[in-house]
Amino acid sequence: MTEPDPTADRAPDAAPGRPIRLLVVDDQFLVRSGLAALLRAAPGMEVVGEASDGAEAVELAARTRPDVVLMDIRMPGMTGIQATERILAEAVDPAPRVLVLTTFDLDEYVYGALRAGASGFLLKDAGPERLLAAVTRRLVEAFTRASDAGAPARSEAGPPPGLTALTGREAEVLRLVARGLSNAEAAERLFISEATVKTHLNRTMTKLGLTSRAQAVVVAYETGLVTPGSAGGAA
Repeated sequence: MTEPDPTADRAPDAAPGRPIRLLVVDDQFLVRSGLAALLRAAPGMEVVGEASDGAEAVELAARTRPDVVLMDIRMPGMTGIQATERILAEAVDPAPRVLVLTTFDLDEYVYGALRAGASGFLLKDAGPERLLAAVTRRLVEAFTRASDAGAPARSEAGPPPGLTALTGREAEVLRLVARGLSNAEAAERLFISEATVKTHLNRTMTKLGLTSRAQAVVVAYETGLVTPGSAGGAA
């Protein structure tokens, strides 16, 4: 009888013979413990620590050296954004990937986390099953996504697979909005009117089933249209 492969469900680029190591950070005990329990039950994952605030997250990250940190943004004391900056600045190579736990109505925190080096986002209110599925997907992406260094810009390569419903111009408007540009700044960059930018953005949100600008930002990063660190020049 063939023995099952213990690494079959693990992220492809994780080190052979060991699970993906995760640090869970959230100031709400029920959220933190619930997410940690879900992850512990998932194949190929190991929760190496739980932190209730940013300072504890920095200390645990240095001590446990996780592969991935699930980081809440809004916490008392040191925020998730500040903790992300500290963890990545002080990390010994390879630095962990930081996935931010967020909600759609926090535009300024979304931009701040990306500038701090976060690799992606998860929605805290998605429900346990959907949240676990999202975590699993994002962890696989975090370990398999090739470096964008030297790759052609999305405006040249076209929309990524998750955004094929968009026209080239709609994808370009979404990219600029996700980088933090206002409608007026995007219009100036593209040499079109602000009203035209609004039209493209509204059509984009309709096609993707979105209801807020912050949702559009998250989708742009989730699909790879914009990558962390590419927001230079944004307002």
